[in-house]
Amino acid sequence: MHLPHLTTHKWCPNIPKTKFASLIRSDPDGCKIALIGLPDDTGVALNNGRPGAKDGPVAFRAALAGMGVSKPAEWDWPTVFDAGNVDVIPSNIHATHDRVTEAVESILDLNLFPIAIGGGHDLTFPFVRAVANKFGPMNGVYFDPHLDVRETDGSGMPFRKLIETNAANSLRIHGFDPMSNSREHVEWFQAHGGRIDTTSRPTDPWPKVDTFVSLDLDTFDASFAPGVSALNPCGTNPTAMSQWIQSAGSNPDVRCFDIMELSPPNDHCNRTARLAALMFLTFLRGFSERSS
Repeated sequence: MHLPHLTTHKWCPNIPKTKFASLIRSDPDGCKIALIGLPDDTGVALNNGRPGAKDGPVAFRAALAGMGVSKPAEWDWPTVFDAGNVDVIPSNIHATHDRVTEAVESILDLNLFPIAIGGGHDLTFPFVRAVANKFGPMNGVYFDPHLDVRETDGSGMPFRKLIETNAANSLRIHGFDPMSNSREHVEWFQAHGGRIDTTSRPTDPWPKVDTFVSLDLDTFDASFAPGVSALNPCGTNPTAMSQWIQSAGSNPDVRCFDIMELSPPNDHCNRTARLAALMFLTFLRGFSERSS
């Protein structure tokens, strides 16, 4: 099957059948989830971040190959199709964004739930744009110390672009760092209906509207996630985040999910890649709770 702008990823044939990755399929028939790699960090460079996120999807898959059991005791995994990586154009951020949107639209045409692995956080914009083209303007929930509402091109632009293009109509951020966001950006965010959330819990009711969820790995404290584009010296911990991500996975109104800013050249002992793989599996565990 030909899907536009996507290069197939071939998994190692020697993955033990006891591991989750042995279940990942190369054909979408019968699958519920599509995994899509977004191997680009042009936006990170434009915002003077640490380069390397273009290699995020490769490191993620390598970590995932050794994690998770194929038959857990308490749930059955949703079936996953690996759609491969989008063929990006590093010298042209807008052309890359267009390719991402077209590739994700082709996945949605197969009635699959898309999960993207990046890559710079700017790629959330074309990823969600594709989903909004099908479902209409989305409610956005994202985990990030940065608002990412810059007016200029780069990894700090996605949520402003989603609002300005009517792909999103509301935003809620968790993990906000007041020392990393300008007054101008906070004022813009709040003036456009954005909410800086410090009180909600994963068990609280989610809004009954179509929603996208985006996880920037620099939400985590640097002690857990050194391999990111921008280190966070005072971030969250994996246990707390797992509760949010499983809740997002189980919510039938969540229409897409991404994990961004995995930067393997900056990752000590693949700790961040393994954490990204754990968040992916945690989302799938939540997804397994959705009714058919």
